[in-house]
Amino acid sequence: MSAQAPAAVSAGRELLEPALRAAVDRLDRPMREIASFHFGWTDENGAPVPPALRSSGKALRPALVLLAARAAGDDPRPALPGAVAVELVHAFSLLHDDIMDGDRTRRHRPAAWTVFGMPAAILCGDALLALSHEVLLETGTAGGQRAARALAGATARLITGQALDLEFERRARISPAECLRMAADKTAALLACSCSLGPLLCEAPEPLPAALAAFGADLGVAFQLTDDLLGIWGAPEVTGKPAGNDLRARKKSLPVTAALNAGTAESERLAELLGRPGVPPEADVREAARLVEAAGGRAWTEAEAAARVASARAHLDGVDMPDRVRSDLLELADYVTTRSR
Repeated sequence: MSAQAPAAVSAGRELLEPALRAAVDRLDRPMREIASFHFGWTDENGAPVPPALRSSGKALRPALVLLAARAAGDDPRPALPGAVAVELVHAFSLLHDDIMDGDRTRRHRPAAWTVFGMPAAILCGDALLALSHEVLLETGTAGGQRAARALAGATARLITGQALDLEFERRARISPAECLRMAADKTAALLACSCSLGPLLCEAPEPLPAALAAFGADLGVAFQLTDDLLGIWGAPEVTGKPAGNDLRARKKSLPVTAALNAGTAESERLAELLGRPGVPPEADVREAARLVEAAGGRAWTEAEAAARVASARAHLDGVDMPDRVRSDLLELADYVTTRSR
């Protein structure tokens, strides 16, 4: 069973949805239909999905935007455009990522590309990315302009990280350090940006935006480390994907990379197993998971995730913010690495 999301995440999701829907409603009908399906609001036929039956995302990034705005001592609502913008960028990345990885499910339902086709899903992702910057620039404030620049930079890093991930698929050996750098771009850059957008939109002075961005950067790497653990050992009811999905796709995730570089007999056996052509049988998927754990890949990933969370927490030391907000941020940091339980 997954750990329950902190109250700050649930509160952020409730504040986000009306504004996110209003933004998506501005899209042309074909893109709006795909986006509404991706966000879980409608089914394959465009019919509304009752709230109790929706498989929506955690909305972690928007929650961070709104929490960071509260850290600046402000009502979080002025930062709502930032919350909408980061969720749109995240959706853009997921729509494209599912196609690149060949993932047919997302959040316990068919991935958008399997319903609407690859070209339409790619275009929808592009439309959401463009919309994210419109939402920020329409604030008409200096903070909105700074936030738009920050989001553009984070998006560029996200794309760089995704490109590295694709490059790693063609290479026989990847070091854990390389894999961590990829995660810092592909996942952590947008989380770090999310933590900075609240103070930027509220025009808070330094050191708050920088400290929160550093918090988000470490939190983002911990998030990816935990995601990679879930990609091998996560239960389908938690991940929305079949168990062992990353091994089935032969992804060089962080636990796999650590195991392959451990220099053990299990490392050699794992390399041979993952190097076989074709779709691996389920017996090979189970054996690969065992070998990753036996070679120390699981333990290394869990330890690295815990270290990143500790580092994220340390970035908040000495930073002036309301005690309740600090507590919410620390609770969220712990949730990142416990959501698999």
